[in-house]
Amino acid sequence: MFSTDWNATPMMLRTWTSVAAATLALSLPLMAPRVADACGGTFCDTGPTAMPVDQTGENILFYLGPDFVEAHIQIQYNPDTPAEKFAWVIPVLEVPEFEVGTQRLFDSMLAGSVPSYGLQQQADFCGDDGLQSSGGDAGAGDESGTGAPNDGGENGGPNVVLKKTVGAFEIAVLEGGTVEGVMQWLGDNGYQQDPNSEPILAKYLEDGFLFTALKLANDATVGEIHPIVIRYPGQEPCVPLKLTAIAAEEDMEVRVFFLDATRIVPVNYRHVLVNPLKLDWFNTAANYKEVISMAVDAQKADGNAFVTEYAGPSNVINTFSILDPSWDSDPIAALGTSPVGAIEILESQGLLECDAEWDTDCTYIHPLIRSIVAEYIPVPNGMVPVDFYDDLAANVDLIDIAAWDALGFATKMNERIIDPAKNAVALVENNPYLTRMYTTISPAEMNADPIFRRNSTLSDVANIQFATQTAHCDGSNTMVLPDGREVYFPAGADLVWPDFGDEMPWEEDIDQANMADDAPLISLVDNTTKIDDLLSQYNQQRKDEVDALEDDVDIAGCNVGNASLAGGLLFGFATLGMFGLIRRRRS
Repeated sequence: MFSTDWNATPMMLRTWTSVAAATLALSLPLMAPRVADACGGTFCDTGPTAMPVDQTGENILFYLGPDFVEAHIQIQYNPDTPAEKFAWVIPVLEVPEFEVGTQRLFDSMLAGSVPSYGLQQQADFCGDDGLQSSGGDAGAGDESGTGAPNDGGENGGPNVVLKKTVGAFEIAVLEGGTVEGVMQWLGDNGYQQDPNSEPILAKYLEDGFLFTALKLANDATVGEIHPIVIRYPGQEPCVPLKLTAIAAEEDMEVRVFFLDATRIVPVNYRHVLVNPLKLDWFNTAANYKEVISMAVDAQKADGNAFVTEYAGPSNVINTFSILDPSWDSDPIAALGTSPVGAIEILESQGLLECDAEWDTDCTYIHPLIRSIVAEYIPVPNGMVPVDFYDDLAANVDLIDIAAWDALGFATKMNERIIDPAKNAVALVENNPYLTRMYTTISPAEMNADPIFRRNSTLSDVANIQFATQTAHCDGSNTMVLPDGREVYFPAGADLVWPDFGDEMPWEEDIDQANMADDAPLISLVDNTTKIDDLLSQYNQQRKDEVDALEDDVDIAGCNVGNASLAGGLLFGFATLGMFGLIRRRRS
């Protein structure tokens, strides 16, 4: 697939039959669940708080059927881009099936599985004097022409083996021809193209691929863009990134989801477990993308690797937010020859709100209902939409009866809103396991197309992680990470997450999967012992520095205890940078 800078960042996918598409970037907030404060002999200072990592990037959901792959693809776009500038070309080995997808599936799936990193603070009980200071500041489809129309094939042009409209998109599947003929056909039929794609398209043609071309329908706006579902024969989902390199940026974010009965792993890409010591736990892993990028770029990962952000029950996807049981197109179809009453029906189903007394425009709670209303109940020229829709009965003489089609409205409502939501809910309910993987990748690294397979031998991966910071009576602090590792902060030290030095690796493990389902992963790198040793050395060095300072004080005849030392001399030495190392950001 290719696109140019007026379009989306492209993303493609395929099995041994290739499929590709641009995808939508999305960032959602997540309300982290409260965790019971069980402190076991310490006083709880602050309850746990967690912040989700940013979720911008390319998102694709796969479902592995018995003999087919189903891909739900978000379409990424710049809202300032004119609708006529949208076009995608997808290489396929067979003619796929197409359906309208639902944004609500992605919204719920992203929100339910987003990695979140939190910090729980507590303090030791220090007797009747109360709690001591922590020693520093806590860091902050209607079909048209199905079949094989064959309106190409001359002068190197392709044969058009399928034409149809799916939701807001016009789709054509092209077979054969020369690369020059394909490019000419795309240009003649309103599909924007990038000359840099010619050699890659030529290779696909040489290998016998067809091309699926998608663009927005002539009357569609960017506000009508919705996910597309592509279903095609095969057993192995894959994200072919080679064409994506044409328009990709450095460290482009790619996120893939799988609904299945078990966990999914990359096969020809490596699987990486990041070193949790590299995450900034005082700032809810604000450096998350940097850590992932460095880990997947590590030696033997070589930029072709994924991390698993979540692997576990699919019930983290809230299906109630996908499908509203009140949605029903039958009352619309029953309206007959007049749309009067249609707005009230849609309001009662929670799809929109129109109140001229309070709003300057209708509120379209489901974004795709706007275009359907505008098509079948167009606003008269010069009239404010909310004034018109708020009382169709009073404006009955202004209604364009020629545009109204009750059955057409109901059909499009089913196609774009109700049926995609029902299909998405069924998909989640019939597949108990969700895998979410993530990587960053640059154009120079897009030299292989990652493929994925099942592996039921691997354990779940939690997406919500909490570290525990304990303030001790001597003014020092200890941070315990979710994996049990402890980081020591001397009394008086600024609570800034340490760098740990250049020797500390970004990656803890790098594994390679076998080609067979459920085969054990092959370990390429295991840095666990090295990380533990470096952490132990770091902690001991911090403690040795404290002991040395105490000895200096005793020699000077200032016999002070740890508590007073924490509040005095050590705080001054902290400004020398002995206890809070500043993390160097990657350029």
